[in-house]
Amino acid sequence: MYVLVISGISGAGKSVFLKTLEDIGYYCIDNLPPALLVAVSKLNVNKKLAVVIDVRSNELYDTLLNEIDNLKKENIEYTLVFLDCDRDTILNRYKYTRRSHPLISEEHPTLESAIDYEYRMCKRVKNEADIVIDTSHFNHSQLRQYAIDSFKQDDYKSLTIKLISFGYKNGLPLEADLVYDVRCLPNPFYIAELKMNSGLDDNVYNYVFSFEQSEVFAQKIFDFIKYALPYYVEEGKNELVVAIGCTGGRHRSVAFTRHLENLLKDLKHRIITYHRDINKEF
Repeated sequence: MYVLVISGISGAGKSVFLKTLEDIGYYCIDNLPPALLVAVSKLNVNKKLAVVIDVRSNELYDTLLNEIDNLKKENIEYTLVFLDCDRDTILNRYKYTRRSHPLISEEHPTLESAIDYEYRMCKRVKNEADIVIDTSHFNHSQLRQYAIDSFKQDDYKSLTIKLISFGYKNGLPLEADLVYDVRCLPNPFYIAELKMNSGLDDNVYNYVFSFEQSEVFAQKIFDFIKYALPYYVEEGKNELVVAIGCTGGRHRSVAFTRHLENLLKDLKHRIITYHRDINKEF
């Protein structure tokens, strides 16, 4: 039996994530008490199993890592996934939905104090997670597509390369392992006929790669990733997140991400591409 154990911050998207896994064939259980993890993992449900265990278990949540150790002792294969999100985004999501946080109590009477308490409760689990997904910049459809792309394949435990284009003015992707800055290259933004297009459009892509330095820069990035991949696999890493940034995240970074995706396809790893800021105002 194989089990996908999902935890994370309240409001980070665990419900959307679990529903998507159910849609692609997982047997899913929400809000499972940690003490039942091993027993449930032994059920013969003829499907991959996905369970959510989070702070709704209250003080029992502290036992989650012990139960993960019990999975190891029982030789049950698992992956621990943690859905993270920055504090300001969580606050805004709760204010928008007007839902009550599960940890609000006499001891933590405000939304802010309950959220801060949850981050402290979750710190150890996040640090031990096999995969950490930062959903700060995801909407529901993007998170759903991420779950489909990441977990629909039977061999998803092999390393996945996630390519993210982004704009520096909107902040770094917090989940990035490698970050490359392409702001040193000629900018299509200043070409009138290219400004309103993106790196997904051939005219912008061709402009970016009409310069020798762009070709050389992209090849050097590819060469480094190709060289480093076996070491990441050897260390047991499930996902390598490579972020490519330009000023706004619409032109150069998108074109570079598109180019790298084509180069990396021959390496036989699963590739997920996400253009974080492509539709933001500039």
